Amino acid sequence: MNKLLSLPITPALPQWRAYLEMTKPRVVALMLLTVFVGMCLAMPGKLSYAAVFYGLIGIAMMAGAAAAFNHLIDRRIDGLMSRTDSRPLPQGKVSIPRAILFSVTLSILGFILLYTQVNPLTAWLTFASLIGYAVIYTAYLKRATPQNIVVGGLAGAMPPLLGWTAISGEFHGHALLLVIIIFTWTPPHFWALAIHRRNEYAKVDVPMLPVTHGVAFTKTCIFLYTLLMAIACLLPVLVGMSGPLYLVCSTLLSGIFIYKAWVLKFNDKPELAMGLFRFSIYQLMLLFAALLIDHYIWVA
Repeated sequence: MNKLLSLPITPALPQWRAYLEMTKPRVVALMLLTVFVGMCLAMPGKLSYAAVFYGLIGIAMMAGAAAAFNHLIDRRIDGLMSRTDSRPLPQGKVSIPRAILFSVTLSILGFILLYTQVNPLTAWLTFASLIGYAVIYTAYLKRATPQNIVVGGLAGAMPPLLGWTAISGEFHGHALLLVIIIFTWTPPHFWALAIHRRNEYAKVDVPMLPVTHGVAFTKTCIFLYTLLMAIACLLPVLVGMSGPLYLVCSTLLSGIFIYKAWVLKFNDKPELAMGLFRFSIYQLMLLFAALLIDHYIWVA
């Protein structure tokens, strides 16, 4: 029997905290910011409070379920990597049957909430994102190709579109521009972390780009994708979706990102990769905050 199956349930933390950790709350919180911005940009006037409330709760539940499925599928390699060996499943804080029940229940409840209280389109799109992240990326692409984060990144880029459809009930090209921004942001964001953790990924046979193609090649890819992301960040301005405030903020944030990627490319200091990784998180938060503020300035 798999060693992980026989691990005891440790009482070190309250049980609810172990389940909460499985949902990756910090990742979901950042995702919900982009969902909320998508909601606000979908409607020039006053939002439906019910749609916002039920939309955020339902999407958060299904995103948390996707993260929990990720914990389940990756439990073996998580136990071998120092970054993840303290997660609930490797530590035996949650049994595998309970983790499965938790993940399935959370996803079903989230889907029902979105389908009945928001709209079927958002429910099905969120379900597709869950499948894309938990099954296509985690179970297959992550172990199949060094381009895993590029191909699988589409699932993680969907939140603004989900927020948009939760309010409008339909697709719109402007929502897809927000998806493109996160899609191009994801590779430099994650590859910076992968450089820092390349030895651990090599140990568990996960073909991340720094493992298969080397650190120097990965740094070049990070820089090139950062340039692509900077162009993508200008698209809302080019189509008249955003105005001067967003343009200034986007240009400054992209400029800093490009500078940090350039410094990373031509330096071997080990702390630079994690510095870029951390900055990328704040960059995305500030970028979407600028989108939101700019939107309401133009509406006013």
